[in-house]
Amino acid sequence: MKKPSLFRNLLLSLLIPCAVLLVLEIIALAKGVRLFVNADSWKLFFRAVANVTLTTFALSINLDSGRFDFSLGSVSMLSATIAGTLSQQWQLGPWLTLAAAVCIAAGLGLIHGGVYVLTRIPPIIVSLGMALFYEGCAFAFTGGKGVSLVTRTDIIGFSQIGNYILVTAAAVALIVLLFDYTRFGANYRALVSGQKIAVETGIREVGNALGCYAVSGALMGVVGFIGMANTGSQQMALNFGSIGIMFTAFLPMFIGGWIGRYINRRIGIMLGAVSMALISLAYARFDTASSVQSIVSALLLVLFLIYLNNEFAILSRFRRKQEVKS
Repeated sequence: MKKPSLFRNLLLSLLIPCAVLLVLEIIALAKGVRLFVNADSWKLFFRAVANVTLTTFALSINLDSGRFDFSLGSVSMLSATIAGTLSQQWQLGPWLTLAAAVCIAAGLGLIHGGVYVLTRIPPIIVSLGMALFYEGCAFAFTGGKGVSLVTRTDIIGFSQIGNYILVTAAAVALIVLLFDYTRFGANYRALVSGQKIAVETGIREVGNALGCYAVSGALMGVVGFIGMANTGSQQMALNFGSIGIMFTAFLPMFIGGWIGRYINRRIGIMLGAVSMALISLAYARFDTASSVQSIVSALLLVLFLIYLNNEFAILSRFRRKQEVKS
């Protein structure tokens, strides 16, 4: 009895990414192009999977607890800026530079969490302030020039499909382990389900919140390094210019929530990221204008939210039609 259920859940969990791939392949065929035409296409796809998966994890960790975080992009930018500068000065290799970016970003996340815990200002306000602060720090750190690593072939050489797969697999495994199989994760789930009751049972909300900010920051450190290694530089952004990165995570997060009914939610988020990566690849292959990309992505998000909000009514109507036909 268990095997059919597991098989059904597996099929349902793969439904959205497979449907997205099918629709995009049909559109590509109509346009006379191919989605995966060469190694660069595959590299773009796996880089998008890594970036979107990690960003969605970083966003959802705090958002599930009611803490909206606008600082993700600025943490990514500042950690990459500092790590890239240290890499230039100390001639650090790609993996040491990545480790430095992760540690710096975790520290930045911890500082953000500390400000939230100490001030008790609503998290969305704190995150806006920290986003501006970190953007300003990155700008001041480089004098607005950014960081250039175009001569560092070892850093640029990190942009390989194998490394993207390794980073994504390691992140998914660590997040699943941390939030599903540790005491920290159990406390996190208890706080998400009922904060007041959880605190009354002895769970330390402050420590858990700080841990969440640190983990979220560490994930964005990886995203920052991947972007820097891909372009060979880290550009600056001011006046909330770094916020845009978080909006790529909303659709995968909601898709991951839906898939999470049938499989582990963290893996569901990764499958949601795969769906978004396919769409990003299609944008590139179809030479879609950035304005059109924004409109299409927004429409997809709104349509999916409309479906989630009316899912019961839609399924009930479908079942009634099936019963009438039979």
